[in-house]
Amino acid sequence: MSETKAPPRDLNRFIEAIPYARFLGITVDQKGNEITTVMAFDHKLIGNPLLPALHGGVIGAFLEMTAIIQLAFETGSAAIPKPIGLTIDYLRSGRPLDTYARAQITKQGRRVATVHAEAWQDDRSKPIAAAHGHFLLKTNEDAVG
Repeated sequence: MSETKAPPRDLNRFIEAIPYARFLGITVDQKGNEITTVMAFDHKLIGNPLLPALHGGVIGAFLEMTAIIQLAFETGSAAIPKPIGLTIDYLRSGRPLDTYARAQITKQGRRVATVHAEAWQDDRSKPIAAAHGHFLLKTNEDAVG
């Protein structure tokens, strides 16, 4: 049986180590043992100004960051997990609103974890996108900085 590690104390500080997460304006809302990532709307995130709609790459990156943050939260590691593969399902157009996401680790080994994440805006029961990814876990000794 593996030993449980304490989660990082400040997930928003963890995000500061990821430049693109800072660019996207991602923050974490933590209530007990449950976290929700928040990407506050900004006009720079628009991909199609005619609709207007969030850029698909922004939504995909947000889901990837959500999975990484969930892994950091549950493993307690300060090292940033490396994406091995990520599949995004775009379900609805992302409107110019704040976007929220949650992730769940579906399988975790010593070196690789599988994570499912979903993003929504107004209604959690109507996700705008979902992601399924595999991540290489690093030990704290592998962390840079």
